[in-house]
Amino acid sequence: MTSLSNFFDALADEDIPQPWTTPGPVAQRPPRLLLTLLGDYWWQRTEPLPSAVIVALLAEFGVSDSAARAALSRLTRNGLLVTSRSGRRTFVRLSSHAADVLDDGARRIFSFGAGGARWDGMWSLVAFSIPEQNRSARDELRKALRWLGFAPLYDGLWVSPRDPADGVIARLSDLGITTATAFRATALPTVPRAAGDGAAPAGPASDIPARAWDLSGLRDRYQEFTEYASLLRDQTQAGEISTTDALVARTRVMNEWRAFPAMDPDLPDELLPPAWPRAAARGLFITCYDLLGPLAARRVRQIIHRYSPDLAGSAAYHSSELTVSSADD
Repeated sequence: MTSLSNFFDALADEDIPQPWTTPGPVAQRPPRLLLTLLGDYWWQRTEPLPSAVIVALLAEFGVSDSAARAALSRLTRNGLLVTSRSGRRTFVRLSSHAADVLDDGARRIFSFGAGGARWDGMWSLVAFSIPEQNRSARDELRKALRWLGFAPLYDGLWVSPRDPADGVIARLSDLGITTATAFRATALPTVPRAAGDGAAPAGPASDIPARAWDLSGLRDRYQEFTEYASLLRDQTQAGEISTTDALVARTRVMNEWRAFPAMDPDLPDELLPPAWPRAAARGLFITCYDLLGPLAARRVRQIIHRYSPDLAGSAAYHSSELTVSSADD
């Protein structure tokens, strides 16, 4: 199955941090924004929505009518939306393929950082050599590997402390890549230096994370996320967030958190620096996402009601545990 990373790229950093009740960079890519909204408030529903509803939802984020309709056209061409007509009105719904991708991505996003079994000391490695004329497949493979928690140890050798064998094999097959090898291995113990050569370096297992991942930069991203998510949580709990602001803020917090699986391999505790901030950041993401759900879904229902009152009641939000609740719960 195609991974969510093929549809959603990590958000670019902003020069000046903004309050999360403003659209910020989330509105810069209307196709991604549209899929996020459908995944959050029309999840696992098959009823088509009037295209006017989509345009109005995107307008909440400052997206123009023309940009919204261009996003609809692009997603339809790419097979992610299905359109139909009834009289003079156009209706859209997610394709079954897009729905499957969003479901798979949601499970990955909400389980990320939850912790798991202790590390078994094994590394997963993918070695590949893809010629320049097949650059698109090479780029897609790199994006897929990052989504699966890999990072380049060397240019053609990617490493992960997890065992995502099924995902790797599936992506290699999808892309038609036969010049790649996936295997599991342990790091060799450090070979002591000869007398007089100085102290031996740190063991390879502890050295690999710092070589493959920018842990310092990642820590900074987590701390920035934590700072702003804390403010958002406090404002929401104090009743200071309107339904309009809640829709924007919840979408932004989702997009910011969704970037982390592509940057953070979810390293086991044994390989992390001390006081690693991922757990605190995840807790804030879960809290904000769930707190904002009822308010944001209420705003979505208000917008749908303008164009299709009979469908408005079907809009709902799902929690971080992927359980669906109505806007009024």
